[in-house]
Amino acid sequence: MKIQPEFIDQQALIQSIRRDIHAHPELKFQEYRTAELVVKQLTNWGIKTHTGLANTGVIGIIDGNLGPGKSIGLRADMDALPIHEKNTFEHASTHPGTMHACGHDGHTAILLGAAHYFSTHRNFKGTIYLIFQPAEEGGGGARQMIQEGLFSLFPCDAVFGLHNWPGMPEGQFGVITGPAMASSNEFKISLKGKGAHAAMPHNGADPIYALTQLANSLQSIITRNKSPIDAAVLSITQIHGGFTTNVIPDDAWLGGTVRTFTIPTLDLIEKRLIEIAHGVAQTFNCQAEIDFDRNYPPLINHPEESNFAARVIEETFGKEHLSQVIQPTMGSEDFAFMLEKVPGCYVFLGNGDGQHRLSGHGLGPCELHNPSYDFNDNLLPIGSNYWVQLAKQFLA
Repeated sequence: MKIQPEFIDQQALIQSIRRDIHAHPELKFQEYRTAELVVKQLTNWGIKTHTGLANTGVIGIIDGNLGPGKSIGLRADMDALPIHEKNTFEHASTHPGTMHACGHDGHTAILLGAAHYFSTHRNFKGTIYLIFQPAEEGGGGARQMIQEGLFSLFPCDAVFGLHNWPGMPEGQFGVITGPAMASSNEFKISLKGKGAHAAMPHNGADPIYALTQLANSLQSIITRNKSPIDAAVLSITQIHGGFTTNVIPDDAWLGGTVRTFTIPTLDLIEKRLIEIAHGVAQTFNCQAEIDFDRNYPPLINHPEESNFAARVIEETFGKEHLSQVIQPTMGSEDFAFMLEKVPGCYVFLGNGDGQHRLSGHGLGPCELHNPSYDFNDNLLPIGSNYWVQLAKQFLA
């Protein structure tokens, strides 16, 4: 794979930073040490910084030496997950119950690698904004940064992100035009009935029985209400009710998640979920209370920027390292909020099959959100090289 020598030369430095971040993971909106490390590195390299957006967000500002021009945003997420790491190698988490199980340590290090290069190579017009974002894992850090003025303070003509992808061959890039990741939404439906002795159910209104009918009925939304060719998922992941074997309780509830690639499909599912919940409740003399929370919108890559990213990858690394036929995923990503405001593209970078892990790794697979996961350090020079070529060609 063709990689500029500068990125090979700096790999040991960037790897040491990545492993330091991995050993000191921090949860959403608590990335104080990580943000301090990022600011320190950028400052040491002569790069201006702005801090405080979404509490722990950091922006690095790199102005070219050739005068004003366009601007580009490059984004990396910084937060870890509430997972107890099962790896025991030297850079394993020192914070029990917290782990970089999604590779955000690698994403941060990759962007720092690009920053290190640009600190001494500023022969371009325009401005590069390095966006180090907190709270991707369920906190909506991208949304909060935008609400606090990210794109008004640092206006970008385009914004780009990347994510490592286990199972995809090491160093392979995947680029999708249009929907790449699904919206993420949660629901909770509570049914209030009338408790009774389990031996005399006719004296009550059984919310448990009603809930079982509701659980089955909700799947009709996916199979009978939406178009069969429009992908969506409705998964019930919790059912709670009752406290002993001989008492019908007063209430019970279920909850779960809905994933879609389009907002109209999401609108349809939410509408039918509410209608069915009230209808089933009424049928069994219960009352329904429904909470439906829209967390992250679908991540939609813009055509022009996706084609541009694909072209940069092909020219930089060779067409054999580019795939544009990978499947979208029902996973979600809050970079979607940025793509709602600014055109851009989010690409996947293959993390391999786990053979890169050092001795002392856990027995589980090297998959995202798994306690045996570890980021593949071989991707550091590849990812940094991609960011640099992407920014240079965009600003040119």
